[in-house]
Amino acid sequence: MIPALNRVLREVRADVRAARERDPASKGVSTFEILSGWAGVQALLAHRIAHALLEAGVPVAPRTIAYLSRAITGVEIHPAARIGDEFFIDHGSGVVIGETAEIGHRVTLYQGVTLGGTGFQPGKRHPTLGDNVTVGSGAKLLGPISVGDGAKVGANTVVVEDVPPGSTVVGNPGHPVRVEGRRVEGPDTDWIHLPDPIAEAIKRLSERIGDLERRLEELDGNGRRVGEEPELRPRTGRSSAGG
Repeated sequence: MIPALNRVLREVRADVRAARERDPASKGVSTFEILSGWAGVQALLAHRIAHALLEAGVPVAPRTIAYLSRAITGVEIHPAARIGDEFFIDHGSGVVIGETAEIGHRVTLYQGVTLGGTGFQPGKRHPTLGDNVTVGSGAKLLGPISVGDGAKVGANTVVVEDVPPGSTVVGNPGHPVRVEGRRVEGPDTDWIHLPDPIAEAIKRLSERIGDLERRLEELDGNGRRVGEEPELRPRTGRSSAGG
């Protein structure tokens, strides 16, 4: 039990350090105030304890701690979820992390993020996040997908397929994008103004249709230029007058 306690203390110190580094509001704030006033840090502290108790085979207590933590912080983390060092939940409200979720080191989640499942199948059914992953507010990552190291998930993105390392995904469903020809850098990216690849494709299609319509306006239905007089040809065949 002592090794488990030492591990929890080490993880909590790393989590507090992550909060100081990634939350501008924590500058000049004491460790005690972060532990007592940051909901994301509190939820993570409760999870560290619940996870250690679950691994030690202690019944009831892990889920009781998780339930109380959810009621107090608004963050729901299943005791069985595996979370690496220097994990940070900004604001925290509405975050849900499922039972078989796995989270690497130096990961950042914003409020409203869901790492959920897509059905009732047993076994692995929640996402796996690599190291240095950042997930924007309101994003939903569903199913046993993998998010590669250094990937970014934009706000309100719905991800149901694997995300390559170092990429940025936005939209519903999520699509990889680049901003100004380069990957988006850092956890403090402007997630609100990330490009939407579907919207951009529709815009290009609309511009193409407009160009075609302008070209068609230069022609009438018989292939003549607008304003061009029709060619007069002698009539052949029987007369409608019966002649």
